[in-house]
Amino acid sequence: MVAVLDFIRESAVGDLVAWQHQLEAARRFSLSPALVEGIILDNGLLPARYQRNRQTISQSGQRELFHSRVAVIGCGGLGGYIIEELARLGVGTIVAIDPDLFEEHNLNRQLFSTPANLGKYKVEAALRRVLDINPAVTLIARQTAFSAENGAELLTGSNVAVDALDSIGVRIELADACSALGIPLVHGAIAGWFGHVTTQFPGDDTLQRIYGPEKSCKGVETSLGNPSFTPAVVASLQVAEVCKLLLGQGTPLCGRQLAIDLFSMEISVIEMNDSDRETG
Repeated sequence: MVAVLDFIRESAVGDLVAWQHQLEAARRFSLSPALVEGIILDNGLLPARYQRNRQTISQSGQRELFHSRVAVIGCGGLGGYIIEELARLGVGTIVAIDPDLFEEHNLNRQLFSTPANLGKYKVEAALRRVLDINPAVTLIARQTAFSAENGAELLTGSNVAVDALDSIGVRIELADACSALGIPLVHGAIAGWFGHVTTQFPGDDTLQRIYGPEKSCKGVETSLGNPSFTPAVVASLQVAEVCKLLLGQGTPLCGRQLAIDLFSMEISVIEMNDSDRETG
């Protein structure tokens, strides 16, 4: 690895390593772009693609993101935007979990849904998209439905899980699985002009408090529908929560529900319990 590091250091401008030099190092030394990115970050340098992150995320923080693993359950309206933003942020490993194929009604709002992708699996589209936008990120595509039975196998090893589901019952199963594994869960839901976001830490019962005993139905989006903008807004808020959790910075939405009303352009915070934790 000494030769690789020498090449990277010689190619750097200040502490920035251009993508073309990252690719050349991968080609010259028969390494993956991900391995080269790890070498860059582990030696105090920064891939140039992240230079606009650095006023918000330090070089060491960028390294932490690269060595993190995030599970995204659902690759539709919320999940597509979440995966896109996590990959652009530089999260090193993303586990994308979804059993579904794209259908025509997905075209109005799902980022990876295109006419060419109709009838194709959502996780496969997610994999292709991540390879296009950031080949240094590893996306693990799991073409399966999340359940209480396979939850531990799907989530083990992840630092954070992100809920992009549309079923209340499966959301509760996801929350239970995360608690059992000691993984924080960033939950988001959308319907029409409205959405909400919260973070549930292991041992909390935030989702149960939001949804109550009803576990068999889908959310209110079945009656209100979803336009193109609502999933983009809520997914971005979820990714911001994930970033804070991975970096151990800021105040997460633990014990609080952020309610978004895009029709009235109002955002409110609902206190769910007495928890008021900070990650840092």
